[in-house]
Amino acid sequence: MNLSVSIGKLRMQNPVTVASGTFGYGAEYARLIDVNQLGAVTVKGIRLNPVPGNPTPRTAEVSSGMLNAIGLQGPGVDGFIKKYWPFLRELKVPTIINIWGTTVEEYAEVARRFDALGGVGALELNVSCPNIKEGGAQFGTDCKLLAQVVAACRQATTLPLITKMSPNVPNIAPLAKAAEEAGSDALAVTNSFPAMAIDIHTRKPKLANVTGGLTGPAIKPIAVKLVWEASKAVKIPIIGMGGIQCADDAIEFLMAGATAVAVGTANFYEPQTALHVIAGIRDFMARKNLTDVKEITGSFLPGK
Repeated sequence: MNLSVSIGKLRMQNPVTVASGTFGYGAEYARLIDVNQLGAVTVKGIRLNPVPGNPTPRTAEVSSGMLNAIGLQGPGVDGFIKKYWPFLRELKVPTIINIWGTTVEEYAEVARRFDALGGVGALELNVSCPNIKEGGAQFGTDCKLLAQVVAACRQATTLPLITKMSPNVPNIAPLAKAAEEAGSDALAVTNSFPAMAIDIHTRKPKLANVTGGLTGPAIKPIAVKLVWEASKAVKIPIIGMGGIQCADDAIEFLMAGATAVAVGTANFYEPQTALHVIAGIRDFMARKNLTDVKEITGSFLPGK
């Protein structure tokens, strides 16, 4: 039974990773699970310089999900390399580093720095960030801006590039194509959805930032749809994510067209979720007499 998959030049022993921002930098979960059983470890977003993040409260539970407005807090490239890379580089599984910036040039410089580091598995481009040179427009909601940042990173590195698509678009297909044509090796679908919650007793927002990103089971049906639509538009692999709590959820993403999946919010309340998903996919394949996990990818039959 073969569970291995390839994301560009990145080889994963199984199709399950974790979503950026939900697993810290890997070391935080190492005493809770055997991270070497994952397909890859995807770490929290890194910008060129340190970022303090937003004021608290930065998370809030809502019906069937969670709101967060962490503010992309991080140690910067140098801080990450000094504090977290010694642990990550010793793992048996590859590391996917989520990167971001506020200009095309910053994205490219971060990609260049990690290209020179050696041993990095892949870079995941968080394009749900405002471009300060373009009046705050998100890179991931404009085909031209998206193509520019992907192309710049493609020039800066030979590492596999995974573009993490924004869900805040009327049609994901043209943006998926733009990322593919600019040199992205894969797509990650999808990021969190803008949302907010109000404490009716205090009449104040539950997040200090007022709005945040909605993740968890509430977004899964929308995320599955976006994966399906993106998979019809491109030929590159897709890592599907959004509300995965069990193997059945992951298999749904695979059938919709994903090559791999990422477990996110579930890591907060059940750190073993990703390992349960791997075991569940293996059990599903045994029950269905499947010998390769790739037989599941894109096997959805619309209208049947």
